[in-house]
Amino acid sequence: MVALHTGAQEALSEYIASYTCGMDEVEMLRKELAENASESKMNWLRAAVLGANDGIVSVAALVVGVAGASTDSFTLLITGVAGLLSGALSMAVGEYISVSSQRDTEKAMLAKELVELRKQPDAELSELALIYERKGLSKETARTVAEELSRKDAFAAHVDAELHIDPNNLVSPIQAAFASAVSFTIGALIPVLAITLPPEALRVPATFAAVLVALVVTGILSAKVSGTKTLPVTVRVVCGGALAMVITFGIGMLFGVAAI
Repeated sequence: MVALHTGAQEALSEYIASYTCGMDEVEMLRKELAENASESKMNWLRAAVLGANDGIVSVAALVVGVAGASTDSFTLLITGVAGLLSGALSMAVGEYISVSSQRDTEKAMLAKELVELRKQPDAELSELALIYERKGLSKETARTVAEELSRKDAFAAHVDAELHIDPNNLVSPIQAAFASAVSFTIGALIPVLAITLPPEALRVPATFAAVLVALVVTGILSAKVSGTKTLPVTVRVVCGGALAMVITFGIGMLFGVAAI
């Protein structure tokens, strides 16, 4: 789905408000506007849920593995905090590099599109109309929509439709890195607190319980934001996290001195 730039959305909204025939086409355009309005928010929510899930599973597996080998409270605390910090920093750096590369690519594509628009505006207008025609609009309506969008902001309209890029709202690498670090940290805090706060005999069971409950929540949220069935996604997330903790705890017990 095309992520319409703000100017393009306004132009399309104005066109819909003044259009009085071909209601099927109007309804299609209304639906596109509604879907685009929520797409950006859903992408951010999806990334946040995945980041939190990574924090939960990776740090839980780490601290439970160490708990299988040692019962020392300070060791478990340091392990949890170190896992949280290293994971959050790793997520932030990785996201920063990834988004920076994406941003550089988008800038190059935008520059190329701007040159093409200046050199051959008529051809670009016809191309934009063809895009909307392929979406289901009649040839005449598609041409009218393309002209309305181009009149409001030709460059934004073309890059929205052809490249799916909002030139005035490119993703910030710093913002993306910060969001990834925060979501990972929130997720990682659950196993860190669960392994350090309870009495020694309850640490591992409490961590398993807290983590599994947290994974049920992230599994449900993942299913909601992705539009898939809740049960299969939740079962997959919970089983994956449980398996990771069982394996690392078993390895810890194999080489350590602790027991449940």
